[in-house]
Amino acid sequence: MKFVTLATERHVCTLTIRREEALNALNIEMLSELGAAISEVEANDDIYVIVLTGAGRSFVAGADIEQMKNLNAVEAKRFSDAGNAIFSRLENMEKPVIAAINGFALGGGCELSMACDIRIASQTARFGQPEVGLGITPGFGGTQRLPRLVGTSKALEIILTGRTLDADEALSIGLVNQVVAPEILMVTALNMARRIASQAQIAVRSSKQCIRQGMQVDIKTATSYESLAFAVCCDTEDKYDAMDAFISKRKLPSFKNR
Repeated sequence: MKFVTLATERHVCTLTIRREEALNALNIEMLSELGAAISEVEANDDIYVIVLTGAGRSFVAGADIEQMKNLNAVEAKRFSDAGNAIFSRLENMEKPVIAAINGFALGGGCELSMACDIRIASQTARFGQPEVGLGITPGFGGTQRLPRLVGTSKALEIILTGRTLDADEALSIGLVNQVVAPEILMVTALNMARRIASQAQIAVRSSKQCIRQGMQVDIKTATSYESLAFAVCCDTEDKYDAMDAFISKRKLPSFKNR
């Protein structure tokens, strides 16, 4: 792949977007490669957790305006649908995804980060949905994921003004989980990924699925998802091994993930 690279170590895959000359702005080719990378990660049983980041000084600076400027309504709908489909696949894949946000996360970049499960930002990161200043709305889920993360009123303020947020403000409103110095961003993200990878993966993936599905429905339906996931996990080898180890006051060396 030209714009996306994958590197896997100790059950953690680092997925890096590489189009530095355009601050990693998303175009059709990049979206296609991102979709192919997601398929590769999903199919690899040795990968438990993904860290998504950008090369250079930008996470993803947005969608490619040069490519968007001549789109008509039909072409724009096709572009938006393609981005939304890929971001939804990222959001709903079984394996957890951590965004390591190293710089600009504007427009489509902010939307991409919001499709990840956990967001760790460098102090140099910048966030925003500046689309109204270009005569358009967000097109890759920004109007839907942002209010779910920060609340309706704050999302309206951010989207309708088109202003840029620094990392500290993003943390204060719940858009990111953590802000760290640039030099320890990847170390922090990878350490968190390895900790997640060390847990019982059936339980990890079931927990993610319960949260993702449950946030879209009423709490009665959501807790029924949780009860089913709890029941399934209670019949795994991991559960029996871990609870036996707990009762025996011994350390479980690792999970079998079955």
